[in-house]
Amino acid sequence: MMAMTLHPAFPADVSDARALSGPAPLTVRIVDPLALSPALAEAWDRLADEASEPNPFAERWCLQSALHLLDPDRQTRLVLVRDGADGPVIGVMPLALALRYGRLPMRHVAGWSHYHQFHGAPLVRAGFEHLFWSILLAWCDAAAWAQTMLLVRRLTENGPLHRAFVDVARMRGDRLEIVHREERALLESDFTPQAYWEASVRSKKRKELRRQANRLAEQGTVEFRHWRAGEPVEPWAEAFLALEAAGWKGRAGSALASQNDTAAWFRAIIVAAAEAGRLDMRALDLGGRPLAILINFLTPPGAFSFKTAFDEDFARYSPGVLLQQENLALLDDPRIQWTDSCAAPDHPMIDSVWRERRQLVWVATPLAGRSNRLRFGGLMQIERWWRRWKRLTASHKQEQS
Repeated sequence: MMAMTLHPAFPADVSDARALSGPAPLTVRIVDPLALSPALAEAWDRLADEASEPNPFAERWCLQSALHLLDPDRQTRLVLVRDGADGPVIGVMPLALALRYGRLPMRHVAGWSHYHQFHGAPLVRAGFEHLFWSILLAWCDAAAWAQTMLLVRRLTENGPLHRAFVDVARMRGDRLEIVHREERALLESDFTPQAYWEASVRSKKRKELRRQANRLAEQGTVEFRHWRAGEPVEPWAEAFLALEAAGWKGRAGSALASQNDTAAWFRAIIVAAAEAGRLDMRALDLGGRPLAILINFLTPPGAFSFKTAFDEDFARYSPGVLLQQENLALLDDPRIQWTDSCAAPDHPMIDSVWRERRQLVWVATPLAGRSNRLRFGGLMQIERWWRRWKRLTASHKQEQS
């Protein structure tokens, strides 16, 4: 385990509770996720319940097995920022050295992620956002392996972590650049599930879905199931893997079961999510056979709709949409204020049901040092040229069409 103690200094206008009490030592540690002491494991779990922004993919039950199974070469550094040697953990983030930025050979530090991870925010104790970013950047500045910039993918735009990151970059005399932006469906409403369904889905579409549900019922007994705490999760996990692999994701090689490591990770996190009280699973069955399965991770005050799969042989009955109607029951959960769809932008199905939207940003800021700032400035100039060229090309194509 590698550690470094820092004594941060902040201007008077920083609102972090810890910063206002004066400088104090904070310990930055690189820990082995598979050899955590019971005390550190407990501190990580406690941090998840006190984080300013929830992110199931950064919680121990999810990230620990991801680092074990999806980073076999152990390239990732799991960074813990702690208030003193034995104090509470105020932040956790996995970092990795990236050798390329897009198509360009550019060594830089990035928040580690994988294909099935849909949010990139670190876990940071509420009220300590400025302190965390300041300490993390100072640690990267001092690390011999870290170069050019820190890149963080999929932060909630204008959320507490994004706003604090902007402030800290400015304190350092730099800017936090938004290098990419994404919008995806979000469920957030005070409506009841039925009222939301009627307000969001056109009457003609609702009528068609009722007809499809009636036609499906002619094929056998239709049942909606909701996984309950204490019920075995393994049958649900295996049914989901089989259902997803039988569809287009299986044919494309992107299903969880397409690779042994992702299948093993999925099985591990479903069990772990259940043990952590984070799991919500729903299914639509026909005669005891699952036609659609949906998996949510509950991280109050939010939730993440992690994965969904349906039987494509029954696509004409829209089983996935029928299950999404049932999934609106999340609106009745007093713990959950919003649910992130984790869907691709402009997803044709979920965008037609969930009307709210969540903005996510990829952000970057340079590390200290003249050479790092020069490389970063050149890279951002290339980014601006590239975006301008894409806009001009799109405009030209539109004029010709």
